[in-house]
Amino acid sequence: MKFQLLPSTFDDTGRASARQHLACFVVDDLIAFDAGSLALSTTSEQRKQIRDVILSHAHLDHIAGLPLYIDDLFATIKRPIQIHATAEVIEILERDIFNWSIYPRFSELRNEHGVVLEYRPFEIEKEFAVKHLTVKAIGVNHKVPSVGFIVSDGKSSFALTSDTAAVNRFWEVLNETENLSAVLVECAFPNELSDLACNSHHLTPKVLEKELSKLKQRCPIFVVNIKPMYFEQVSRQIRELEIENLRILDVGRVYEF
Repeated sequence: MKFQLLPSTFDDTGRASARQHLACFVVDDLIAFDAGSLALSTTSEQRKQIRDVILSHAHLDHIAGLPLYIDDLFATIKRPIQIHATAEVIEILERDIFNWSIYPRFSELRNEHGVVLEYRPFEIEKEFAVKHLTVKAIGVNHKVPSVGFIVSDGKSSFALTSDTAAVNRFWEVLNETENLSAVLVECAFPNELSDLACNSHHLTPKVLEKELSKLKQRCPIFVVNIKPMYFEQVSRQIRELEIENLRILDVGRVYEF
């Protein structure tokens, strides 16, 4: 599988920065996991192909690009955008985003080819298929209903925690997962902001170290979703852990899992 974290933040020269305000991961240029920067940073090839968006939760940094992406493609798409999410997240989208006040309710609209948006609810810990992938959502520990994912193409698997604080079940399922090639784990705040991290249900490097002790599998581990204001601080504290297979995921780089 090809895996890429799309850029969302830019430096003083206008170039993509390692700092991230928004979360959007693209697999095989075909499927998006979360949609924070989906309308901002996809390539022309990705825009032609991505019609499946899998959401972990409904916080703005994970969905901000979704309304704009559908809007951009509205007149031309021949196959509807399919949003895969829990029933709770779909309800939030319809109530608070696609509600005619914030943005059009695309689920009620059609273009000349037919409907433009369809919801595909999934259940936690029940596998579902999206294109060539098999996906299993695992409940995590965040401030709102949220899930992480285990994703497989039949040959290899990777896992993505999405936003979470300390959690047990996610690691239990990972330890039973075959052909695990990589784990992507959040670490939003530095150790000095542990109270804020706890109250907002995020990890710090110190807590991340404890969480990784629960993982019995040996594979590369990539840190994602660092709050941009604390990127250097968190990155330094991650390096100080001296965990051999732990590194920061590079924005925009295409990985092969």
